[in-house]
Amino acid sequence: MTGPLVVGRGVTIPARDLSWRFSRSSGPGGQGVNTTDSRIELFVDLAACEGFTAQQRERVLERLGPRLVEGVLTIAASEFRSQLRNRRAARERLAAQLAEALAPPPPKRRATKPSRGAVARRLDDKARRSKVKQLRRRDAD
Repeated sequence: MTGPLVVGRGVTIPARDLSWRFSRSSGPGGQGVNTTDSRIELFVDLAACEGFTAQQRERVLERLGPRLVEGVLTIAASEFRSQLRNRRAARERLAAQLAEALAPPPPKRRATKPSRGAVARRLDDKARRSKVKQLRRRDAD
């Protein structure tokens, strides 16, 4: 749990750029709930992180901007009773968020016209529905 964080696509966050904070977790824990620091907060200063190229850093800062506090991304994990499992969960969540932020933008949508057959089917359906409603009107009178 102390090694570098592999994000993917050739991006690795050095272990020295990851900061941890441990605290007591709420919720289940039995006898150890008030004595064990099982809640994890993982911090990464994305603005100063050495694992990114300039372009990658710019993309990550832009996409994760609303989640950052002074350029620092915080991931909290407290769903498990074990500190080790919470550390793994925090690292996995951080790697997933960074991978998503680093992904290239999707290709722009190309506007297309409906085919001639699709237009004809739509108009035929409209005419059929119109005919049904006209027949209903005549019966009501």
